[in-house]
Amino acid sequence: MQARMKNPAVILPEAMPALLNVIKAAKKGGVPERTLELVHLRASQINGCGYCVDSGARNAKKAGESDERLFAVAAWRETPYFTEAERAALALAEAATRLSDRSDPVPDEIWNEAVKHYDEQGLAALTLMIGLTNLFNRLMATTKQVAGTVW
Repeated sequence: MQARMKNPAVILPEAMPALLNVIKAAKKGGVPERTLELVHLRASQINGCGYCVDSGARNAKKAGESDERLFAVAAWRETPYFTEAERAALALAEAATRLSDRSDPVPDEIWNEAVKHYDEQGLAALTLMIGLTNLFNRLMATTKQVAGTVW
């Protein structure tokens, strides 16, 4: 496998620092880093971004995530490994990633469940992480970045 080109955010030097600053800001929103990494991993799985699934699993491990939970992220509804707050974050990630799948992309029941577990800063952090993950998925998938490589 070979990438079509370098990561576009690396080619345009002003882009990467801006994106990394959004990640830094999201990590200051009060949501556990492990939860943010699970959200990143789940959205990347949905989008089929091999590069981001690989890097997401690695980053989650660095944040202290267990193999058992990483193996179960794709089937989080059917496993006992996730807290109610994590389930709310994963549901929000799925809905916000699959915007075209329904007429009401992020239904009130999904949003309201997230509100039960996260304050406004936490919701902002989750929403930023989901949005940025989807952006990275599109950059990496479009340019066919190879899983396991580092930029």
